[in-house]
Parts: sequence; structure tokens; C-alpha cells
Amino acid sequence: MSAIFGLIGMASSLVAGEIESKVEHGFADSGGVKIHYAAVGPKSGPVVVMVHGFPDFWYSWRSQMEALSEAGYRAVALDLRGFNLSGQPAGAEQYDMRLLVGDVVAVIKAQGVAKATVMAHDWGGAIAWQVAFHAPQMVEKLIIVNLPHPRGLARELARNPEQQKASAYARRFQQADSHEKLTAEALSAWVKDPEARKKYVEAFSKSSFDAMMNYYRRNYPREPYQEATGPVIKPQCPVLQIHGLKDGALLPAALAGTWEWVDDWTLVTIPEAGHFAQQDAPEKVNRAVLSWLKR
Repeated sequence: MSAIFGLIGMASSLVAGEIESKVEHGFADSGGVKIHYAAVGPKSGPVVVMVHGFPDFWYSWRSQMEALSEAGYRAVALDLRGFNLSGQPAGAEQYDMRLLVGDVVAVIKAQGVAKATVMAHDWGGAIAWQVAFHAPQMVEKLIIVNLPHPRGLARELARNPEQQKASAYARRFQQADSHEKLTAEALSAWVKDPEARKKYVEAFSKSSFDAMMNYYRRNYPREPYQEATGPVIKPQCPVLQIHGLKDGALLPAALAGTWEWVDDWTLVTIPEAGHFAQQDAPEKVNRAVLSWLKR
């Protein structure tokens, strides 16, 4: 397991704060699956729904939740199905992208709003792109942290030996027994702050490792890799992409060409940040997000 954490780069140095004492917890129903979320900020404020990746849970967004709520936004961070307090249905088919999109839509609807800004990282980013493509009426603005446009990633997997090498971990995760090799402690190894790491170990102890791997088994491209050839569906909202350039799992070469698939696109790169840019460089991410939202 250490290989994946070496690849995805810088471990988080973000100190665990007091966000847990401020959030309100709730559940959205997504086709009978409970999706847990934590929310902070004025209920009358513009809603930002935040979607984490792997290996993570809602707490990944603690710095952004603080910054957004202080700026008058309602920050709502969910646990993906299979993780922490959300439902953990069995079977890879329960982690089909269509259902994952439905989970985000359910959380938006649970806030009592017609649409929200969606901010997402890693697997959350993969889901959020699809929400913007297939449920555009629900998305006011889209913020993607360290997850290239799916066409860019598909191209790099098909053409770039370095991306193929960087994705070796995903091919291992697609194996039927991959979940048997995971532990809560190993999955939390990238978190530097000891107090935060305790929270991660606790959350992962409540999670389904089989579910985590089902994201890869069901949705990650498989060999032989092929470029996307279908019609381009463009987001109908502005898109902000933030990418830590030290990400060893999702190489920045996949960002090239995004301007062909997104009409209103802003890119912010952070040279010193790795895969978890929202934790590696929280101040820069927060500043970029707040400035872009207010434009």
C-alpha cells in the first residue's frame, strides 16, 4: 500500500481544527442509500457541496469549510457511499457512476436549493464532472481539485507511458482481493498531523474497504486504454480547476486540451502541492476558490 501514498505526493500538514464542534450532521436519501454530510455556515448562504476522494472522508475539506462559512457560504461536505457514516451497499454495481452522481444530487436537494456549487477532489472530482455533464440544472459552478477532465485522463492513459506507470496502483485496486490488503492505519498514513490521523483511522474503521475498491473496479478505465471518442458534453457552468503539480498519480499533462471541452475554464496550478492540494496548500486553495466564486 505504501506505493500509492508515495505516488500521490505530499502528506497533509494541516492541523486538525475545531470544525467538528461547528458542523451540523445530516443524511440524504439516494435511492435507499443514506449519504451522510456535515454542514457549516449560514443556512441562507449560497450552498457549496464538497465531495472527497480516496482515501478520505468529509473531514478533508475542514480548511475550506472554515473559509467558506466565514465568507457567508453554506459548506456541505459529504461522505461518499462506502465511506465513514454513509451507507455501504454490497456489490460493485452499487458503485456505478450513475448512482454516485445520484448521491451528489440527493445531497444538493437535501439542502432545499435548486442548485449548488460543487467542489470535488479525486474520485469526487470524477463524479462531479459527470454531475455537471448529466445533471447540469443542479450545478451553479464547478470546482475540481486534482482530477483532470475525463477526456484528458483517458488520452494520457492511452498515449502516455508515464501516466500508465503512475496508474499501476489503480490496476492493482481493480483486483478482486484488493480490499483484503487494506487497513485503516495504512490508508491514513499520508496524514501528518497526529490528531487528524486519529480521526482518519476512526473514519476508515467505519468504512468498507471493498466499497472503496469498487470505485476502481466499476469506473476506472481498464487496459487496453482507449481515448474517448464520443460526443463532447460541455459543462453549462463556469469551471475552476486547481491542480497540485506534485501529484504523482494524476499527472498534470492530462490538463492539456481542457480548453477544448470547457468553455468557461479557469486553471490554478500549485507547484508545491501534491495530490491532496486542498490540504497541502489550504491557504492558496481557499484564496483561489473565494476569489473565483466572487468574480
